[in-house]
Amino acid sequence: MTTIAFIGLGIMGSPMAVHLQQAGFDVVGYNPTPSRTEALVAAGGRAAGSTAEAVEGADVVAIMVPDSPDVAQVLREDGVFEKAAPGTLVIDFSSIRPDVSAELAAEARERGLRMLDAPVSGGEPGAVDATLSIMVGGDAEDVEAARGIFEAVGRTIVHVGPHGAGQTVKAANQLIVAVNIEALAEAIVFLQAYGVDLDAAVEVLGGGLAGSAVLDQKARKMLDHDFDPGFRIDLHHKDLGIVTSAAREAGVAIPAAAVVAQLMGSARANGDGGLDHSALYRGVARLSGIHHQR
Repeated sequence: MTTIAFIGLGIMGSPMAVHLQQAGFDVVGYNPTPSRTEALVAAGGRAAGSTAEAVEGADVVAIMVPDSPDVAQVLREDGVFEKAAPGTLVIDFSSIRPDVSAELAAEARERGLRMLDAPVSGGEPGAVDATLSIMVGGDAEDVEAARGIFEAVGRTIVHVGPHGAGQTVKAANQLIVAVNIEALAEAIVFLQAYGVDLDAAVEVLGGGLAGSAVLDQKARKMLDHDFDPGFRIDLHHKDLGIVTSAAREAGVAIPAAAVVAQLMGSARANGDGGLDHSALYRGVARLSGIHHQR
């Protein structure tokens, strides 16, 4: 049985670890908040008291933490590079900077480890339903070795190129999602201003070219003012920083992304950072002189 050390059991990591345990893997989870291991333990997995403890004896190390510095800390300071046996496969499901991902993969190789960047899209529903889209960067043979793991948590698994390529594709994904959420928020505020039947409007929009996964998953949250986080504005703000910085380095113009990055920053400044990214609706409402209670 393959033993997987799963580091980071948050909104995304916890259901992913549970699915892996249910798929027949032996999963040992660690999270700084111990209560986050409860779902995994209830599914038959094990809880570790530290990253180093989880990694000891693991065949695979899976990581799902918020940002580039967090991944670097898990690998360097918290014990993965030190405790993982040579040949261990490290799969980073986090969304981080492509250059950092490539740098960490090179360091892993120097230590005799194999590493993949495998950021995911689909949010909390995708993690819960095991329908995530996984964009994988790294060596082809390592991708194939990890396919059973990916298939336990995702539906669309694509090898998109060398180390760091998965993170580059994820940055593009986050650009598209953010612009779509902002457009949806503006459309709903516009429709509200004219007193249109919003449920009917969303239904017909979803059946045409304006239809999207964003509309399907986020319109109801906006209509109900339900912004419990599936993916927090704080994290999407981080991701837009990645894509706008990378675009500058590449010399390409992404003006819509720049505007939405500023709107995401405004949402954080107004105290909405812990809310779901559908709460961009609140920013459009504020700009329109409409004020809702959370």
